Amino acid sequence: MAELTIRENTEKIEQETLSPYATLSVCSKGREREEEPCDIRPVFQRDRDRILHCKAFRRLKNKTQVFLTPKGDHYRTRMSHTLEVSQNARTIAKALRLNEDLVEAIALGHDLGHTPFGHAGENMLNSLCKDGFCHNEQSVRIVEKLEKDGQGLNLTWEVRDGILNHQTRTMPHTLEGKIVRLSDKIAYINHDIDDAIRAHVLVREDIPRELREILGETTKERLNTLIHDIITNSEGIGDIRMSKDVETAMHRLRRFMFESVYQNPSAKGEEVKARGLLERLYDYYQKHLTLLPDSYLSMLKEGETTDRVICDYISGMTDQYAVAKFSEYFMPQKWQVDGI
Repeated sequence: MAELTIRENTEKIEQETLSPYATLSVCSKGREREEEPCDIRPVFQRDRDRILHCKAFRRLKNKTQVFLTPKGDHYRTRMSHTLEVSQNARTIAKALRLNEDLVEAIALGHDLGHTPFGHAGENMLNSLCKDGFCHNEQSVRIVEKLEKDGQGLNLTWEVRDGILNHQTRTMPHTLEGKIVRLSDKIAYINHDIDDAIRAHVLVREDIPRELREILGETTKERLNTLIHDIITNSEGIGDIRMSKDVETAMHRLRRFMFESVYQNPSAKGEEVKARGLLERLYDYYQKHLTLLPDSYLSMLKEGETTDRVICDYISGMTDQYAVAKFSEYFMPQKWQVDGI
């Protein structure tokens, strides 16, 4: 009898130790293009590694989370948000004996398609592009087509499903995807409160007392409450749920953040400039398509629309790169004459 590979041993351990409700690696619906299995890593671990090493993931470190160009080193970026989502999701998955590799792959990939300048950038591109723009759909487009010079990352169906359906209005088909969907909200609500307090947009006492009594006074207490509540109410039932009181309190806290922070002029005042910057870039590329990189011009030859390709390029920019391109195209540049 042939000796099992490391991957096969890991898959066997999954089958013996994970919950009956877990998504097993051997039960994946697979990839769009068949590949030889790795001898070390099961499919979801392999997907996790592919996302971690892709260019779109590295760009997250220079993309706005909520506060645009904040003065300070400790405000969240899109990457630090992603890592916090991943940690929350892995904690829940481990406690429920679900597939941590699948959870981590979805979490690391869920925001790959986010624009520069946070949701202000997303809303601007959505208004400009004839086909619309949603960051979750763009995240899937990145892993299916844009990465690796048009080859994509060829991820499994379960990871792509979790990435696509991590927003409130949709629902993933795996429990692991449902964990990431909730972990995303838990992460951004709490770290945005922390950043808002750091920016003097909020003080802790601004949060309604009844919500503090249910969820906790500090970030640590709120995370502890929310994560424990999901684990307690999801154990052994084949679904990911929260208790009614805690879920209602979380939704109310989210509404409070929209009213107090996400729509607060002092916190979001610079977004008018960011939207204008992206609009100018979008219009400029419409008139100067040859300025796009060759890989994007190739997509036009393959039949992609101009709007979609320009959205692909601009949405992939970091905040700094978008500002640099705007400066290059619209600001006077230094010039040099020979001999001076």
